[in-house]
Amino acid sequence: MRILLTGGCGFIGSAVVRHLIRNTEHSVLNVDCMTYAASEDTVSEVANDPRYSHARANIVNGVEMQRLFEEYRPDAVMHLAAESHVDRSIDGPGVFIQTNVVGTYSLLEAARKYWNTLGEAEKKAFRFHHISTDEVFGHLEPNDPPFTETTPYDPRSPYSASKASSDHLVRAWFHTYGLPTFVTNTTNNYGIWHFPEKLIPLVTINAIEGRELPVYGKGENVRDWLFVEDHAEALVKAVETGKPGETYAIGARQPRTNLEVVKKICAVLDELQPDPAGPRERLIRFVTDRPGHDFRYEIDPSHAEKELDWKATHDFESGLRKTVQWYLDNRAWWEGIRSKRYTGQRLGASK
Repeated sequence: MRILLTGGCGFIGSAVVRHLIRNTEHSVLNVDCMTYAASEDTVSEVANDPRYSHARANIVNGVEMQRLFEEYRPDAVMHLAAESHVDRSIDGPGVFIQTNVVGTYSLLEAARKYWNTLGEAEKKAFRFHHISTDEVFGHLEPNDPPFTETTPYDPRSPYSASKASSDHLVRAWFHTYGLPTFVTNTTNNYGIWHFPEKLIPLVTINAIEGRELPVYGKGENVRDWLFVEDHAEALVKAVETGKPGETYAIGARQPRTNLEVVKKICAVLDELQPDPAGPRERLIRFVTDRPGHDFRYEIDPSHAEKELDWKATHDFESGLRKTVQWYLDNRAWWEGIRSKRYTGQRLGASK
C-alpha cells in the first residue's frame, strides 16, 4: 500500500511513520510543512529507507496537494497534520482554523479529484483516514460514562472546535461525494519525541531540571492516557481494515487526574535519577486554571478493539516509565528546543 501521510514529523505522525516502515511493507510519503512542533529527528531512523519520502508542503495549499496526489498516486491517506495544543489555540485561534479546517478541506478536495480518476477497483479500495481527538465530544462529569463513537459533539475550545469542524467535513465528503473516508478519535497520547509544551513532557523536563511543576487549578481534571506507539499500531490497523463511513474511538482505559500524573512522573524520576535536593513533589505549584478547562475525557474503546483486532499493550505505569527514561536519555533533543523554540513558558492564560 502507498500511503500519503500528513504531519509525519509531528508527535503522533512520526510514531505512525516509524511503525509503518519498521513493521509493514507499506510505503509512505510524509507531507509535513515543518511547523514549530515538527522535527526531522523523529523519523531519522527510517529516513533512508527506500519506502519513505518526505514532501515539505502545507496542506492548506490545494494546488500543491493535488500535485502530490497526482505524482505519488497513493492507495490511502492518513491525515494527522494539525495544530493540536489547546493553550496555543486560546492565545491564537486563527492558525487552528487555517490548518485544521481549511487544510482538511484542501486535502479532501485534492483526494476527491484524484480518487475520481481511479478505476473502479482502485476507487473501492481507496481510504481517507482522518485522525481526530476525543476533545470534540466536550467534557464528562465525574459519573458520566466514557465517550463512544456515538457521543454527541460539544467542543469547548478553539482547538476542539476546529477538529470537530474537520471531522464533519470528512464525513460530509463521504455522504455527499462517496469518497471512502472514516474517522478515528483518540484520548491524550504520551510517549517519546513529544514536543515539550504538553503536560507529560513539560513536567518531565522541568522535573529533570529542578524547575517548578505547574498544575492547573487543583489538578483534579481527568485525562485518559494512551501510549503513542500503541496508538500508532491501532491507526495502521485502521487504515488497513477500516470501513468507509465508520468511526473508531481508540483508547487504553487509563484515566488519571493531572495531579496523579505529575506525582507519578516525580516518583519515576526520583527512582531513576534521584535529586540531591529531595523528592521532586516539592516542585509542584498550583497555578490559575486554563480558561474553559474541560473537566474529564475518557473513551470506551470496545468497538475499535473488536473491529480492528487491536488492544493497547502498555498500561500507564509501564508507558510512563519508558517515556521518562527516554527524556533522560535524549537531553540533547529537548535542550535544543528549550534554547531555540520553546522555553517552557505558560501559554493559554489569556481570556
